[in-house]
Amino acid sequence: MQKGEVITNNQDSNRPEEEMTMAELMEMSDDMIQPLEKGTLVTGTVVSIRDNELLVDVGSKYEGVVKSKDLERVDPAYVKELKVGDEIRVYVVHLADEEGYVSLSLNKALVEKDWEKAQILFESQEILERKVISTNKGGLIVQFGSVRGFVPGSQLDTAQPGRQDKTNQWANLVGQDLSLKIIEVDRRRNRLILSERAAVTELRQQQKIDMLSELNEGQTVKAVRVSSLADFGAFVDLGNGAEGLIHLSELSWSQISHPRDVLKVGDIIDVSVINIDHARQRIGLSLKRLQPEPWTQVLDLYNPGQIVSAVITKLTSFGAFARIDQLIEGLIHISELSDRQIAHPHEVVQEGQTVNVRIISIEPNRKRMGLSLKQVEAAEADWDEEEPAVEEE
Repeated sequence: MQKGEVITNNQDSNRPEEEMTMAELMEMSDDMIQPLEKGTLVTGTVVSIRDNELLVDVGSKYEGVVKSKDLERVDPAYVKELKVGDEIRVYVVHLADEEGYVSLSLNKALVEKDWEKAQILFESQEILERKVISTNKGGLIVQFGSVRGFVPGSQLDTAQPGRQDKTNQWANLVGQDLSLKIIEVDRRRNRLILSERAAVTELRQQQKIDMLSELNEGQTVKAVRVSSLADFGAFVDLGNGAEGLIHLSELSWSQISHPRDVLKVGDIIDVSVINIDHARQRIGLSLKRLQPEPWTQVLDLYNPGQIVSAVITKLTSFGAFARIDQLIEGLIHISELSDRQIAHPHEVVQEGQTVNVRIISIEPNRKRMGLSLKQVEAAEADWDEEEPAVEEE
């Protein structure tokens, strides 16, 4: 019987197995295995290693050879570790050479294995680390086992430092390990496309989720950077892809019209966490809550009867609100605006106007301060009347 020949008419095949010898059963099992097919992957056992060639038992009474030319294309470290008895995957190149051996390729088997792995990673969208081995005019080349993958320039994470300058076609990235996701696998066209941008976006999103889980309301986060300003507040980079917002109302105890009145981009500040919305992944922050609340110190700063400068902030039908030292806001009741009877505060003062007022009452618990404009004017008038005339010589 020739090697690889399948028995199709065995007169003893109907004998009960218990009547057959062990040798007969093993021979029958071997002979019923289908012959090898060209272009398929099979598992074999290394029989010998000599003259930089591998002799491999691939079953069905076949032995195959992986020749030195093929081994030269395989990672030398992998070849060096091979030993007799190891099971390896090989690719069937030809069924028989001039010496009757099956021609095998270890390199092609490893390549096919890597394509299979690439397909699995593509379907799972798992993030992987790969080293940049070279560049071309369109992007980066990375090693994926025995396969070369391509990272287009458009798929690089340009937000990372040093990525804006494409001088020398990203030569500074050669040798670096990148976090990547496979976005296209086309074995027929030998295309393996990867994306750093997709991987980094996912990593940042996970880092943000992790950051949110670690934060607590009332917690103080130190030394964070103001990343941008908007009309409604200031955005702060909390690190690990997380960003929080200090609303305009939480920037200062005093009234401000824009965040630039308090902060500028790049400032390093401490902030208090006042709200965490896990569903919307939003973090509310406060700057003013790390500073003393002015009403808790008002009696240390001001006294009834004291005359101070104030800015009119708002007019109502019952009076005018005025802010002292950009800290405390008090009310000048309409009856305290003028000695004459008026119908509306705008007859006496305008918003934004600076005036001198007398503090007539302070109620810290109710956060109220009573002010008077007419008492200051009356005092100034009395002072003018009492001032002695200067006689001329």
